[in-house]
Amino acid sequence: MLMNNFSNSNFEAGVDEAGRGSLAGPLTAAAVILPKDYENDALDDSKKLSEKKRFQLKSIIEKDSIDFAVFFISPFIIDKINILNSTFKAMHGALNNLKTIPSFIVVDGNKFKKFKNINHKCVVKGDAKYQNIAAASILAKTYRDSYMIDQHNRFPVFGWDKNKGYGTEFHITNIKKYGISELHRKSFVIKKSQTRLEL
Repeated sequence: MLMNNFSNSNFEAGVDEAGRGSLAGPLTAAAVILPKDYENDALDDSKKLSEKKRFQLKSIIEKDSIDFAVFFISPFIIDKINILNSTFKAMHGALNNLKTIPSFIVVDGNKFKKFKNINHKCVVKGDAKYQNIAAASILAKTYRDSYMIDQHNRFPVFGWDKNKGYGTEFHITNIKKYGISELHRKSFVIKKSQTRLEL
């Protein structure tokens, strides 16, 4: 069972992102405010859950939460400002999209840029420790996955319905074969496929 809140705040927002290491598609962040005494044994780090379970929990989180919001950062912006700054931008975007102003923020990971003047705490592996961060990780992942499955119809050669834009062998082979799409992160694909330097 994950812990409720880090703070004593009634409106603590958990924040997490998905798609950081992907070669294609957006970076997606979510912010979730759960009721203070909320308990759901099924909540966990989204990576530990099956796709079916994540989508089941998505509906429950959206119904049970005080507030939730999601924010996407495009591959173009990721290439422009780098992945770390994109992560901060996505997290801030999700927090800005909340209708309820959080009184405290808990963030998965070890880095965060202060949002407005709200106190925050970074928690390494927070999505496996706190319910609100786990909920945010599930929403970020499911919203991003749905987007990538949808985009698979536009670019079927890359297998995004299965790999969601991550660098599987199939995905990398077909980047070499067909070139990159407008949804690929140029700064990532070059690094990933550059196995040796031409001197």
